[in-house]
Amino acid sequence: MAGQMPGTAAGHPPAVWPMDHPLPEVATKSAAAGTLTVERYLPNYKTHWDQFVDSGRNATFLFHRDYMDYHRDRFTDHSLMVLNGQSLAAILPANLGSDGAVVSHEGLTYGGLVLTRAARLGDALSCFHAVLRHLSGRGISQLRYKRMPACYHTLPEDDLEYALYILDARLYRRDCPAAISFTDRLPALKGRKSMIRKAADLGARVVQETTLQPFWERVLVPQLESRYGAKPVHTLEEITLLASRFPENIRQFSAYLGDEIVAGVTIYESPAVARAQYAAVTETGRHSGAQAFLFDWLIERYKDKRFFDFGTSNQTEGRGLNHSLLDWKEGFGARIYTQDYYEIATANYPALETMMPVRR
Repeated sequence: MAGQMPGTAAGHPPAVWPMDHPLPEVATKSAAAGTLTVERYLPNYKTHWDQFVDSGRNATFLFHRDYMDYHRDRFTDHSLMVLNGQSLAAILPANLGSDGAVVSHEGLTYGGLVLTRAARLGDALSCFHAVLRHLSGRGISQLRYKRMPACYHTLPEDDLEYALYILDARLYRRDCPAAISFTDRLPALKGRKSMIRKAADLGARVVQETTLQPFWERVLVPQLESRYGAKPVHTLEEITLLASRFPENIRQFSAYLGDEIVAGVTIYESPAVARAQYAAVTETGRHSGAQAFLFDWLIERYKDKRFFDFGTSNQTEGRGLNHSLLDWKEGFGARIYTQDYYEIATANYPALETMMPVRR
């Protein structure tokens, strides 16, 4: 076959497309059973991948390659692309775990299979089937699947939850992030309001920073070390790099008393949600009410979003709770959502076949 790439069979997509391969379209037609193919992500697919993330119904900037690849030295990427002909039908941000399982994705806050806005139940089942069949055929026996909390969805993705049920996926962890729903917000507790007034009377002010250095070096790192003996997931250099790549999504807000920084929150902003990715406060900030003042200011700033996400208060893989931290979040009117983690035996993919549509 003229022009066929080495190692490929006639009639099948090549393992690696040339750099000048036409850009795949986003799939707009339903996928028939057995017509989907799966490819490993490679760097020359970056444009295809990122454009799909921007059009997907359940993706945020965390799935862009400029975010995922900043820590490629820590994780062996095993992201997958599901193709319907030459059109992208789904993607799965993933890495290869130390035990040989594929994980979606250890370096991200949330993950899962990303589908098009037009995908129906049959498409979701077919894409899940294709991914698992691909992994099973390559000797990978397990997929650990991290679902995105429902508050991040721009459209429902319960079709993927249904697929997990049919596959007998094992729920091994459930976290409960707390988020304010701006469509039906609970009032803040009375004690919280008094803290906010106290900080205001002391002259607290909020600054949107142009650099993350003051918060990282004067508040976050020292407080994590002294209180928990821990370090931030991101170094200052890493978070600075990410903020430079995503200036509309990663923002730093700090509370000051006079010239002293006393609290800070790093916001990850997506279309539906503003998430407090990092938050820390000094002793002065805590006793003055400056942290409550800062959160109240941020909640007001982001009231046009659907949700303000405080993150989880769980410990020990979801089986424990930091009650004081949870009380703090619920005191602003947050409610609990769930983030589920599943183990899927890839050999179970035939269980989906009787549920998948037959297209004619």
